[in-house]
Amino acid sequence: MSTPLTLVDWSIIALYVAAVAGGGVALSRRPTRSMREYFLGGNQMSAWVVMFSVIATNQSAATFLGGPDYGFRGDYTYLASSAGAVLAALVATRYLLTRFYELKVTTVYELLAIRYGEGAKRATGAMYLVGRVFASGARVYIAATAVAMMLFFDIEPQSVMLAILAIAVCSLGIALMGGIRSVIWSDLGQFIVYFGAALIALFSLWSQLSLTPAEMISALRETPEGVNKLVLFDFSTDFSRPFTVWAILTGVFLLNLGNFGLDQDTTQRLLTCRDARAGGRAMIASSLVAIPIVLVFVTIGQLLYLLYERPDLMASTGGGELMPEFNGESITVFMSYILSEMPDGVRGLAAAGIVAAAISTMNSGLSAMSSVLISDFYHPWKEAAASRRPEHYVLAGRLGMLLFAVLLSAMAVLCFYWQRYTEMALLEFALAVMSFAYAGLIGVFFTAVFTDRGSSVSVVAALIAGFVTILVQQSYIVDSLGLPIYMKSLSFPWQLLIGVGVSIIVCMAGSSGPARRTRLS
Repeated sequence: MSTPLTLVDWSIIALYVAAVAGGGVALSRRPTRSMREYFLGGNQMSAWVVMFSVIATNQSAATFLGGPDYGFRGDYTYLASSAGAVLAALVATRYLLTRFYELKVTTVYELLAIRYGEGAKRATGAMYLVGRVFASGARVYIAATAVAMMLFFDIEPQSVMLAILAIAVCSLGIALMGGIRSVIWSDLGQFIVYFGAALIALFSLWSQLSLTPAEMISALRETPEGVNKLVLFDFSTDFSRPFTVWAILTGVFLLNLGNFGLDQDTTQRLLTCRDARAGGRAMIASSLVAIPIVLVFVTIGQLLYLLYERPDLMASTGGGELMPEFNGESITVFMSYILSEMPDGVRGLAAAGIVAAAISTMNSGLSAMSSVLISDFYHPWKEAAASRRPEHYVLAGRLGMLLFAVLLSAMAVLCFYWQRYTEMALLEFALAVMSFAYAGLIGVFFTAVFTDRGSSVSVVAALIAGFVTILVQQSYIVDSLGLPIYMKSLSFPWQLLIGVGVSIIVCMAGSSGPARRTRLS
């Protein structure tokens, strides 16, 4: 196996890895003595640092590769989906984050213990863990594909699995050093590196095309295929499209609401701020700052379209060609450009961005999943048996991270085959996988916050119903069971909307009794 990276490129990557390791060692010098300090940073994190950590958590490898892929294949409608994220951030701040701070919870699922009891809290925590393994595993797979192309110049199964192992080892090392504090600061550094790499790629592409802005706009507005690639708002009623205006205002909004308010992976970072106001500022700012970032990645894809698909425009400037080894692979057009078109050194900077996105993809979930496992399951069980010193739970948290690193790696391997079966575009695949847990969680929290219905039993039933509803709409299940083909034709926002609706109906079927009818809002 060979690699297109030169000594200069490897030196840049090595410098980045050394900087990450050095930062982790520096952060680990401050002792962590309590579970709250390990998982919430003692509520001393600055809102602006948390904001960038949330952005890095929500984007990472999926946006680094999926954004250009979407721009290359389609238009700017993914950028319009940011409206759903901003709206979700406002709603989550108003109805959820303030309550989390008032109750001083470590995980968002502790809130349900007040309304429905400990059984409901554990059930929602378990569903989060299952869903996060799915979602983070999918993103690790995406990152590993890019790393495999960079290291081995192929995407054979063994190469991707070696890349998964490398990402897991690096991410686990960072997460173990200083808990959530280390993860948040490393997220900031990784964001700077991978977004900086994107800006370098954008400038490189712009220079290589040698077209005026007016020529670019004209070529994208009127393509030979008769498609306008500059469309921002899609008002069509095609339910197979994931980012129509109607999908953004419903399913995409719900997806972001689940991410900001109900997913411990993101909410844990917001709970490290000093108070609810600072956490709310970080959440809303992250949704706004993400807009120009998404614009950059989608624009890269648009320019790649001009470079690779419009040879008539490139006749005088030397247009490129997709590398044959990866032609037809939906997730590698940006990697094709990085590996074949960028000069030495600049390629190394872009490769460092890939490594940064890959590491951020995994370590963002390790601390969050471990916090749910320890706070909602292990801590109550151990305290019931015998009192333990706070340091005991810090050690348990580190062991929990090790467990989830193994599970995420296994899920990433599964996603290698799953994504190829569905032939789904990279970005849509990463977002669709998140729906498995969110359908049930959103349904349960909606019932708890806005109604006086529900019980511990109906919570469990609603979580299962939401998961199963998403599951039966997957291509493999539809094909295997011989179900009607229209069941797999809906895009993920509409699948999520159906899943949430089913979950709400099931959860409201239960009655919590007179003693627990107080709403959480």
